[in-house]
Amino acid sequence: MKSNMGSADKAIRIVLAIVFAGLYITKLVEGTLGLVLLLLGGVFLLTSVISFCPLYTILGLNSSEKKK
Repeated sequence: MKSNMGSADKAIRIVLAIVFAGLYITKLVEGTLGLVLLLLGGVFLLTSVISFCPLYTILGLNSSEKKK
């Protein structure tokens, strides 16, 4: 599995995961939408940790820094 995420992309995903978790924990977002955001935040966090996004592969995207 080759890395296809850059550091800015990972940072944005981590921030979004924290925001989604915060919204759910503080009960600003509840019910189905809250669970969907919590799940999406978990996916964002996981893909940030492993630096690989399967959707990027399907769409042919790559935000990782190129080494010269």
